[in-house]
Amino acid sequence: MSHPAADRTPGDRPAALPAPVDVSLLTSGHHVADARLHRHCAALRRAGLSVEVLARGRAADAPPGVDFRPIESGGLARRGLHALLLPTRARGRVLLTLDPDLVPAARLHRALCRPLPGARRLLVVDVHEDYQALLRDRVWAHGAVGAAARVWARAATLLSRRADLTVVADEHVPPRSAANRLVVRNLPDFRLLPAPQPPGPVPRALYVGDIRGSRGLWTMLAAAEAAPDWQLDLVGPVALADRDRLRDWQRTSPAAHRVRLHGRMPPRAAWRLAQGAWAGLALLEPTRAFVDSVPSKVYEYLACGLPVLGSPLPRAEELVRSRGAGTVADGPEQAARILTGWAGPQRDAYDRCRAGAVRWSDEHRQQESPYDGLAVAVAELLAAARLHPLPHPAEAA
Repeated sequence: MSHPAADRTPGDRPAALPAPVDVSLLTSGHHVADARLHRHCAALRRAGLSVEVLARGRAADAPPGVDFRPIESGGLARRGLHALLLPTRARGRVLLTLDPDLVPAARLHRALCRPLPGARRLLVVDVHEDYQALLRDRVWAHGAVGAAARVWARAATLLSRRADLTVVADEHVPPRSAANRLVVRNLPDFRLLPAPQPPGPVPRALYVGDIRGSRGLWTMLAAAEAAPDWQLDLVGPVALADRDRLRDWQRTSPAAHRVRLHGRMPPRAAWRLAQGAWAGLALLEPTRAFVDSVPSKVYEYLACGLPVLGSPLPRAEELVRSRGAGTVADGPEQAARILTGWAGPQRDAYDRCRAGAVRWSDEHRQQESPYDGLAVAVAELLAAARLHPLPHPAEAA
């Protein structure tokens, strides 16, 4: 919910400021439906910490149990303004940032602000991607704008090293060293995902994530055209640079009626589409942002018991092949042949891949989530600063 301006008390004296919370999760770029944001919030709430989220989006897409404070969407200029001002709007004793452009202002605010007498504000920086590599995958990150973004990303990465806790999504993600570094891999939160279920009567593939060319959009659509027995569900926001071409494809392709675009959805709603699906697609291009990583969707497909059809990214391929839980395709023609075979003469191979995915799900379902480790680390920061967790507003009422 949003916080209106403070009411005036009799005599035109300002009312008391809103009560602080344990953690303010801040993002200038992510939507409140973002999956990693939901996983963070779920773990922090399980640890008994009160959480507010400042992000763009609708309250209906926010994680349950948090105080959602929406921010205005806009272009790069508005995002820059949010990067400067969001730390000053936060009520949390811990600031948890999800974007590199927030780090400089958050570092400054930590130095200047004391949310309670004698208590300094704590800073947790989530560096969940290699930002320098990621910028090479963005069509806007060229020329003067791209150069400025790269300088800012480099500075933010360096500044994140001195946060109270620096969270990275994988060992290879910079900064490689920090005062207090914690690896929180993009493993699934099984509480947000359905249990494995049998495939439905109609072969159907699923993709969940950002929808853009570098993430395999055109490979998936070409494969769908060449595999006429298959349907395809695409869940996520479509990149602006790809929207016109996608609309043209929808108007002209004979496969358009078999491809459904659902738009952005919060994680629980998105992954309900895994029920009855036959396979999960991860046909990402081998850009620098992806080649050294395992896309989070690969783990999520496996958690749902879905065989993975991916591109030959080394670590993702090794995971899928070693568990017998899918295969890889080098291009849309090979992807279409694999899908056609799975629904026809190679059904036995498909069944073996599905069994491998279900085994992976069963083996990992009871393991502790790395996000719970993050929540414990945040609680320990509060304890070390002699700040006990605050009651959640609903519990204190």
